Amino acid sequence: MNSQMNARFNFRMNVCHYDKRMDFFYNQSNSQTEDDWTGTKLILVLCFGACCCLFIFASNLLVIAAVIINKRFHYPFYYLLANLAAADFFAGIAYVFLMFHTGPVSKTLTVNRWFLRQGLLDTSMTASLANLLVIAVERHISIVRMRIHSNLTKRRVTFLIFLIWAIAIFMGAVPTLGWNCICNITTCSSLAPIYSRSFLTFWTVSNLAVFVIMLVVYLRIYMYVQRKTNVLSPHTTGSISRRRTPIKLMKTVMAVLGAFVICWTPGMVVILLDGLNCTKCGVQHVKRWFLLLALMNSIMNPVIYSFKDEEMWRTFKKMICCLLYKRRGHRPSRMSSTVNSTRSNDTTSHYLEEVNNHSPTLKKI
Repeated sequence: MNSQMNARFNFRMNVCHYDKRMDFFYNQSNSQTEDDWTGTKLILVLCFGACCCLFIFASNLLVIAAVIINKRFHYPFYYLLANLAAADFFAGIAYVFLMFHTGPVSKTLTVNRWFLRQGLLDTSMTASLANLLVIAVERHISIVRMRIHSNLTKRRVTFLIFLIWAIAIFMGAVPTLGWNCICNITTCSSLAPIYSRSFLTFWTVSNLAVFVIMLVVYLRIYMYVQRKTNVLSPHTTGSISRRRTPIKLMKTVMAVLGAFVICWTPGMVVILLDGLNCTKCGVQHVKRWFLLLALMNSIMNPVIYSFKDEEMWRTFKKMICCLLYKRRGHRPSRMSSTVNSTRSNDTTSHYLEEVNNHSPTLKKI
């Protein structure tokens, strides 16, 4: 008799529930469905999110346009930086979709619609992380070969960009492809009611591991560049600004990586605790605020580009001025940066070759 009851219980637990709406899974996992995000509070949060998304769209479009227009940015590093801006732009799309499918609406969603909502967020996060990892590899290649910019061809950079998005889309679709708890609701998580706890654990551990790897790589590269620059500076005849170019690029990358880790790590830790089935950790009370913190990362990146890269900031101002002149009916002049781009490219791309000609230490390397 007991064996029959256990068999019925196991059968009931392993029935697939693709036809259910999300309220069924929220009730099964004892998950809160943003009941306190209603009325005035929900409206304020949505207005704040809408303003953030508008800034994300406009600022990251400026970054992409700057890389396309300004010939000084026609290098692998800046192509990858533009792809990171595209990932942030995609994150803005994901947040807009989330705003229209959150709060009390969450309970009414179908399984496929909820998969789409969460998959967009996972894809944008994975794309940003993969971009930073590829930028780390590109910086490592450049520094080891003693060049400011790597000699990766446009074909290889294009392949890397396609690979980044292929991996991001695949990781965002993994739960939809089968790694979920729809057919075994006893393994469902609390934060993501149709995600398996094993998937959340795998996803967060792998992302946190990549965080640590990138931090170690960037710190080693930064220390290497600083040491070499200090050693070779007395032997160079170039200007101080040219000597500091590698350091400036690395400071920009380090600032972007630091902002990414600060904005995403708290959320990753919360998701990991949920994947480990920590019922006393209070993950439901902080999940919304950590999601807003992750949203801030897509806002911070264009600001970092502006403050850390003077040429990027000048390009932003010139594009905005051109748009304003065009709207007023004036005929905008051509951007002066494109006129002087060849001269700038020569001073930056040949920096370390100049060092090589004047430093016997570098020749031995």
